[in-house]
Amino acid sequence: MEHEWKLLEKIAPDWTKTVLERYKILRYLFWMQPVGRRTLAEKLGVSERSLRTDTDALRNQGLLVVSKSGMGLTKEGLKTFQGLESLMDALGGRNQLERKIENLFGIEECFIVAGNSDTEKKVVAEFGKVVQQLLDQHLPHKNNIISVMGGTTMATVAENLQNLEHDRHNAFVPARGGIGEMVDVQANTISSVMAKRSGGSYRALYVPEQVSPETYKPLLQEPMVQEVLKMIEKSDAVIYSVGKAMHMAARRKMSVEELSMLKAKNAVGETFGYFFDENGQVVYKIPRIGLQLRDLENIPLVIAVVGGKSKGKAVKAYLKNAPKQTRLITDEACANEILKGVTL
Repeated sequence: MEHEWKLLEKIAPDWTKTVLERYKILRYLFWMQPVGRRTLAEKLGVSERSLRTDTDALRNQGLLVVSKSGMGLTKEGLKTFQGLESLMDALGGRNQLERKIENLFGIEECFIVAGNSDTEKKVVAEFGKVVQQLLDQHLPHKNNIISVMGGTTMATVAENLQNLEHDRHNAFVPARGGIGEMVDVQANTISSVMAKRSGGSYRALYVPEQVSPETYKPLLQEPMVQEVLKMIEKSDAVIYSVGKAMHMAARRKMSVEELSMLKAKNAVGETFGYFFDENGQVVYKIPRIGLQLRDLENIPLVIAVVGGKSKGKAVKAYLKNAPKQTRLITDEACANEILKGVTL
Protein backbone atom coordinates (compact mmCIF):
# COMPACT_ATOMS: atom_id res chain seq x y z
CA MET A 1 0.00 0.00 0.00
CA GLU A 2 2.81 2.42 0.83
CA HIS A 3 4.39 1.79 -2.60
CA GLU A 4 1.08 2.52 -4.37
CA TRP A 5 0.64 5.68 -2.31
CA LYS A 6 4.05 6.95 -3.40
CA LEU A 7 3.08 6.36 -7.02
CA LEU A 8 -0.07 8.41 -6.48
CA GLU A 9 2.04 11.17 -4.93
CA LYS A 10 4.10 11.34 -8.14
CA ILE A 11 1.10 12.03 -10.36
CA ALA A 12 -1.05 13.98 -7.87
CA PRO A 13 1.06 15.35 -5.00
CA ASP A 14 -1.51 18.00 -4.08
CA TRP A 15 -4.29 15.45 -3.87
CA THR A 16 -2.41 13.08 -1.53
CA LYS A 17 -1.32 16.00 0.63
CA THR A 18 -4.93 17.13 0.95
CA VAL A 19 -6.10 13.65 1.97
CA LEU A 20 -3.51 13.42 4.75
CA GLU A 21 -4.19 16.96 6.00
CA ARG A 22 -7.95 16.46 6.14
CA TYR A 23 -7.61 13.10 7.85
CA LYS A 24 -5.41 14.80 10.45
CA ILE A 25 -8.17 17.35 11.03
CA LEU A 26 -10.70 14.56 11.57
CA ARG A 27 -8.33 12.92 14.03
CA TYR A 28 -7.85 16.06 16.09
CA LEU A 29 -11.57 16.76 16.07
CA PHE A 30 -12.11 13.25 17.44
CA TRP A 31 -9.63 13.95 20.24
CA MET A 32 -10.58 17.54 21.07
CA GLN A 33 -14.21 18.16 20.08
CA PRO A 34 -15.82 20.58 20.53
CA VAL A 35 -12.92 22.84 19.58
CA GLY A 36 -12.62 26.33 18.09
CA ARG A 37 -10.85 27.03 14.80
CA ARG A 38 -8.06 29.06 16.40
CA THR A 39 -7.22 26.34 18.94
CA LEU A 40 -7.31 23.65 16.27
CA ALA A 41 -5.10 25.70 13.93
CA GLU A 42 -2.51 26.14 16.70
CA LYS A 43 -2.58 22.41 17.42
CA LEU A 44 -2.09 21.55 13.74
CA GLY A 45 0.52 24.25 13.19
CA VAL A 46 -1.36 25.90 10.31
CA SER A 47 -2.97 29.29 9.71
CA GLU A 48 -6.67 29.80 10.46
CA ARG A 49 -7.19 30.78 6.83
CA SER A 50 -5.67 27.54 5.58
CA LEU A 51 -7.65 25.51 8.11
CA ARG A 52 -10.90 27.21 7.11
CA THR A 53 -10.54 25.93 3.53
CA ASP A 54 -10.27 22.34 4.70
CA THR A 55 -12.94 22.52 7.42
CA ASP A 56 -15.40 24.14 5.00
CA ALA A 57 -14.82 21.26 2.59
CA LEU A 58 -15.32 18.69 5.37
CA ARG A 59 -18.48 20.46 6.53
CA ASN A 60 -19.86 20.49 2.98
CA GLN A 61 -19.29 16.73 2.87
CA GLY A 62 -21.29 16.35 6.08
CA LEU A 63 -18.27 15.17 8.11
CA LEU A 64 -18.11 17.98 10.68
CA VAL A 65 -20.55 20.34 12.30
CA VAL A 66 -20.01 23.83 13.72
CA SER A 67 -21.81 24.99 16.88
CA LYS A 68 -21.40 27.78 19.44
CA SER A 69 -19.04 25.60 21.47
CA GLY A 70 -16.84 24.77 18.47
CA MET A 71 -16.37 22.16 15.74
CA GLY A 72 -17.04 18.45 16.11
CA LEU A 73 -17.51 15.29 14.07
CA THR A 74 -20.88 14.23 12.74
CA LYS A 75 -21.85 10.54 12.86
CA GLU A 76 -20.69 10.24 9.26
CA GLY A 77 -17.46 12.05 10.15
CA LEU A 78 -16.76 9.61 12.99
CA LYS A 79 -17.53 6.66 10.71
CA THR A 80 -15.19 8.04 8.04
CA PHE A 81 -12.39 8.70 10.53
CA GLN A 82 -12.60 5.22 12.04
CA GLY A 83 -12.84 3.59 8.62
CA LEU A 84 -9.64 5.29 7.45
CA GLU A 85 -7.52 4.59 10.57
CA SER A 86 -5.80 1.40 9.36
CA LEU A 87 -5.06 2.85 5.93
CA MET A 88 -3.68 6.09 7.34
CA ASP A 89 -1.57 4.19 9.88
CA ALA A 90 0.13 2.37 7.03
CA LEU A 91 0.56 5.50 4.93
CA GLY A 92 1.80 7.52 7.88
CA GLY A 93 4.58 5.04 8.60
CA ARG A 94 3.39 3.81 12.00
CA ASN A 95 3.44 0.21 10.83
CA GLN A 96 7.14 0.58 10.01
CA LEU A 97 7.83 2.06 13.45
CA GLU A 98 6.06 -0.88 15.08
CA ARG A 99 8.19 -3.41 13.21
CA LYS A 100 11.38 -1.51 14.05
CA ILE A 101 10.64 -1.55 17.78
CA GLU A 102 9.69 -5.24 17.70
CA ASN A 103 12.93 -6.14 15.94
CA LEU A 104 15.16 -3.85 18.00
CA PHE A 105 14.02 -5.20 21.38
CA GLY A 106 12.90 -8.70 20.38
CA ILE A 107 9.36 -8.28 21.73
CA GLU A 108 6.23 -10.02 20.50
CA GLU A 109 4.29 -7.01 19.20
CA CYS A 110 4.19 -3.22 19.22
CA PHE A 111 1.06 -1.14 18.66
CA ILE A 112 1.41 2.58 18.00
CA VAL A 113 -1.47 5.03 18.39
CA ALA A 114 -1.28 8.39 16.63
CA GLY A 115 -0.44 11.44 18.72
CA ASN A 116 1.29 12.33 21.99
CA SER A 117 -0.43 11.34 25.23
CA ASP A 118 1.56 14.00 27.11
CA THR A 119 -0.71 16.62 25.55
CA GLU A 120 -3.57 14.68 23.91
CA LYS A 121 -5.41 12.80 26.65
CA LYS A 122 -7.76 10.93 24.30
CA VAL A 123 -4.73 9.00 23.07
CA VAL A 124 -4.71 7.08 26.37
CA ALA A 125 -8.35 6.14 25.80
CA GLU A 126 -7.20 4.64 22.49
CA PHE A 127 -4.64 2.61 24.47
CA GLY A 128 -7.57 1.13 26.37
CA LYS A 129 -9.22 0.00 23.15
CA VAL A 130 -6.04 -1.80 22.07
CA VAL A 131 -5.79 -3.49 25.50
CA GLN A 132 -9.39 -4.62 25.06
CA GLN A 133 -8.57 -6.17 21.68
CA LEU A 134 -5.49 -7.96 22.97
CA LEU A 135 -7.26 -9.42 25.97
CA ASP A 136 -10.22 -10.50 23.86
CA GLN A 137 -7.96 -12.15 21.27
CA HIS A 138 -5.41 -13.82 23.53
CA LEU A 139 -7.06 -14.74 26.84
CA PRO A 140 -7.88 -18.47 26.88
CA HIS A 141 -11.50 -19.55 27.27
CA LYS A 142 -11.08 -20.65 30.87
CA ASN A 143 -10.72 -19.09 34.31
CA ASN A 144 -7.98 -16.45 33.97
CA ILE A 145 -6.08 -14.34 36.46
CA ILE A 146 -5.04 -10.86 35.30
CA SER A 147 -2.59 -8.83 37.39
CA VAL A 148 -2.85 -5.06 37.12
CA MET A 149 -0.51 -2.24 38.10
CA GLY A 150 -1.57 1.22 39.23
CA GLY A 151 -1.09 4.73 37.82
CA THR A 152 -2.98 7.32 35.80
CA THR A 153 -2.49 5.51 32.48
CA MET A 154 -3.89 2.30 33.93
CA ALA A 155 -6.86 4.17 35.39
CA THR A 156 -7.84 5.47 31.93
CA VAL A 157 -7.27 2.06 30.34
CA ALA A 158 -9.61 0.55 32.94
CA GLU A 159 -12.42 2.96 32.05
CA ASN A 160 -12.23 1.89 28.40
CA LEU A 161 -12.59 -1.87 28.89
CA GLN A 162 -15.74 -3.72 27.87
CA ASN A 163 -17.11 -7.22 28.36
CA LEU A 164 -14.38 -9.89 28.15
CA GLU A 165 -16.10 -12.96 29.54
CA HIS A 166 -17.23 -14.86 26.37
CA ASP A 167 -17.15 -18.43 27.79
CA ARG A 168 -14.35 -17.59 30.19
CA HIS A 169 -14.05 -15.89 33.57
CA ASN A 170 -11.43 -13.30 34.42
CA ALA A 171 -10.32 -12.45 37.94
CA PHE A 172 -8.41 -9.17 38.27
CA VAL A 173 -5.87 -8.77 41.06
CA PRO A 174 -3.51 -5.91 41.96
CA ALA A 175 0.07 -6.72 40.99
CA ARG A 176 1.34 -4.80 44.02
CA GLY A 177 0.27 -3.15 47.24
CA GLY A 178 -0.51 0.55 47.48
CA ILE A 179 2.23 3.19 47.32
CA GLY A 180 0.47 5.94 49.25
CA GLU A 181 -0.98 7.70 46.20
CA MET A 182 -4.54 8.79 45.40
CA VAL A 183 -7.00 5.94 45.82
CA ASP A 184 -8.35 6.12 42.24
CA VAL A 185 -4.93 5.34 40.71
CA GLN A 186 -3.96 2.53 43.07
CA ALA A 187 -3.76 -1.01 41.71
CA ASN A 188 -6.57 -2.19 44.02
CA THR A 189 -9.00 0.38 42.64
CA ILE A 190 -7.96 -0.14 39.02
CA SER A 191 -8.34 -3.92 39.21
CA SER A 192 -11.85 -3.46 40.61
CA VAL A 193 -12.79 -1.02 37.81
CA MET A 194 -11.41 -3.38 35.16
CA ALA A 195 -13.43 -6.23 36.64
CA LYS A 196 -16.61 -4.16 36.73
CA ARG A 197 -16.21 -2.85 33.17
CA SER A 198 -15.31 -6.24 31.67
CA GLY A 199 -17.74 -8.42 33.62
CA GLY A 200 -15.09 -10.19 35.69
CA SER A 201 -14.32 -10.41 39.40
CA TYR A 202 -11.48 -9.02 41.52
CA ARG A 203 -9.55 -9.54 44.71
CA ALA A 204 -7.88 -6.77 46.70
CA LEU A 205 -4.43 -6.76 48.30
CA TYR A 206 -4.70 -4.50 51.32
CA VAL A 207 -1.03 -4.10 52.15
CA PRO A 208 1.47 -1.32 51.44
CA GLU A 209 3.89 -2.01 48.60
CA GLN A 210 6.96 -0.98 50.60
CA VAL A 211 7.34 -2.29 54.14
CA SER A 212 10.18 -2.76 56.57
CA PRO A 213 11.77 -6.23 56.92
CA GLU A 214 10.20 -6.49 60.39
CA THR A 215 6.72 -5.99 58.93
CA TYR A 216 7.21 -7.96 55.71
CA LYS A 217 7.34 -11.49 57.16
CA PRO A 218 4.27 -11.25 59.42
CA LEU A 219 2.23 -9.79 56.55
CA LEU A 220 3.09 -12.72 54.34
CA GLN A 221 1.65 -15.08 56.96
CA GLU A 222 -1.80 -13.48 56.79
CA PRO A 223 -4.18 -15.97 55.06
CA MET A 224 -5.91 -13.32 52.91
CA VAL A 225 -2.57 -11.89 51.79
CA GLN A 226 -1.23 -15.36 51.03
CA GLU A 227 -4.31 -16.19 48.96
CA VAL A 228 -4.00 -13.10 46.74
CA LEU A 229 -0.23 -13.51 46.35
CA LYS A 230 -0.77 -17.09 45.18
CA MET A 231 -3.25 -15.80 42.61
CA ILE A 232 -0.71 -13.24 41.40
CA GLU A 233 1.88 -16.01 41.00
CA LYS A 234 -0.53 -17.87 38.68
CA SER A 235 -1.29 -14.85 36.48
CA ASP A 236 -2.29 -15.54 32.86
CA ALA A 237 -1.81 -11.87 31.95
CA VAL A 238 -0.34 -8.70 33.37
CA ILE A 239 -1.11 -5.09 32.39
CA TYR A 240 1.26 -2.37 33.54
CA SER A 241 2.98 0.88 32.64
CA VAL A 242 6.47 2.38 32.85
CA GLY A 243 7.29 5.66 34.58
CA LYS A 244 10.03 8.25 34.64
CA ALA A 245 12.48 7.42 37.41
CA MET A 246 12.44 10.64 39.40
CA HIS A 247 8.68 11.09 39.03
CA MET A 248 8.07 7.58 40.37
CA ALA A 249 10.58 8.08 43.16
CA ALA A 250 8.64 11.16 44.24
CA ARG A 251 5.34 9.27 44.09
CA ARG A 252 6.87 6.60 46.31
CA LYS A 253 8.01 9.30 48.75
CA MET A 254 11.57 8.04 48.67
CA SER A 255 14.14 9.67 50.94
CA VAL A 256 16.46 12.54 49.97
CA GLU A 257 19.37 10.10 50.07
CA GLU A 258 17.62 7.71 47.69
CA LEU A 259 16.72 10.53 45.31
CA SER A 260 20.35 11.70 45.25
CA MET A 261 21.51 8.15 44.58
CA LEU A 262 19.10 7.75 41.65
CA LYS A 263 20.29 11.02 40.13
CA ALA A 264 23.93 10.01 40.58
CA LYS A 265 23.26 6.71 38.82
CA ASN A 266 21.36 8.47 36.00
CA ALA A 267 18.15 6.52 36.52
CA VAL A 268 15.62 7.28 33.76
CA GLY A 269 12.84 4.68 34.10
CA GLU A 270 10.96 2.56 36.63
CA THR A 271 8.51 -0.31 36.72
CA PHE A 272 7.71 -2.99 39.32
CA GLY A 273 10.01 -1.16 41.77
CA TYR A 274 13.06 -1.52 39.49
CA PHE A 275 14.93 1.61 38.40
CA PHE A 276 16.90 1.59 35.12
CA ASP A 277 19.56 3.81 33.59
CA GLU A 278 19.66 4.62 29.86
CA ASN A 279 21.58 1.42 29.15
CA GLY A 280 18.83 -0.65 30.71
CA GLN A 281 20.92 -1.55 33.75
CA VAL A 282 19.04 -1.95 37.04
CA VAL A 283 20.53 0.68 39.34
CA TYR A 284 18.15 0.22 42.28
CA LYS A 285 15.39 -2.12 43.40
CA ILE A 286 12.80 -1.47 46.07
CA PRO A 287 11.88 -4.43 48.30
CA ARG A 288 8.18 -4.86 47.65
CA ILE A 289 5.17 -7.12 48.11
CA GLY A 290 3.69 -8.30 44.83
CA LEU A 291 4.81 -9.13 41.31
CA GLN A 292 8.56 -8.94 40.58
CA LEU A 293 10.12 -8.11 37.23
CA ARG A 294 11.54 -11.61 36.89
CA ASP A 295 8.02 -13.06 37.29
CA LEU A 296 6.99 -11.64 33.90
CA GLU A 297 8.99 -14.35 32.15
CA ASN A 298 6.41 -16.92 33.25
CA ILE A 299 3.28 -14.95 32.30
CA PRO A 300 1.90 -15.76 28.82
CA LEU A 301 0.33 -12.36 28.04
CA VAL A 302 2.44 -9.33 29.02
CA ILE A 303 0.96 -5.95 28.08
CA ALA A 304 2.98 -2.75 28.65
CA VAL A 305 0.97 0.45 28.14
CA VAL A 306 2.90 3.73 28.09
CA GLY A 307 3.06 6.80 25.90
CA GLY A 308 4.17 10.40 25.64
CA LYS A 309 7.35 11.95 24.32
CA SER A 310 8.50 12.59 27.89
CA LYS A 311 8.62 8.84 28.63
CA GLY A 312 10.67 7.80 25.58
CA LYS A 313 13.93 7.29 27.47
CA ALA A 314 12.19 5.44 30.30
CA VAL A 315 10.47 3.03 27.92
CA LYS A 316 13.64 2.44 25.90
CA ALA A 317 15.55 1.58 29.08
CA TYR A 318 12.85 -0.81 30.25
CA LEU A 319 12.47 -2.56 26.88
CA LYS A 320 16.06 -3.74 27.16
CA ASN A 321 14.78 -5.91 30.03
CA ALA A 322 11.32 -6.79 28.70
CA PRO A 323 10.42 -10.47 28.22
CA LYS A 324 10.04 -11.60 24.61
CA GLN A 325 6.27 -12.10 24.95
CA THR A 326 5.78 -8.38 25.69
CA ARG A 327 3.14 -6.51 23.72
CA LEU A 328 3.88 -2.78 23.87
CA ILE A 329 1.12 -0.22 23.37
CA THR A 330 2.48 3.30 22.88
CA ASP A 331 2.03 6.45 20.79
CA GLU A 332 3.91 8.08 17.93
CA ALA A 333 5.68 10.62 20.11
CA CYS A 334 7.05 7.98 22.48
CA ALA A 335 7.93 5.60 19.61
CA ASN A 336 9.96 8.29 17.86
CA GLU A 337 11.87 8.99 21.09
CA ILE A 338 12.54 5.27 21.58
CA LEU A 339 14.02 5.05 18.08
CA LYS A 340 15.94 8.32 18.20
CA GLY A 341 19.52 7.68 17.11
CA VAL A 342 18.78 4.06 16.21
CA THR A 343 19.78 2.69 12.82
CA LEU A 344 18.49 -0.69 11.63
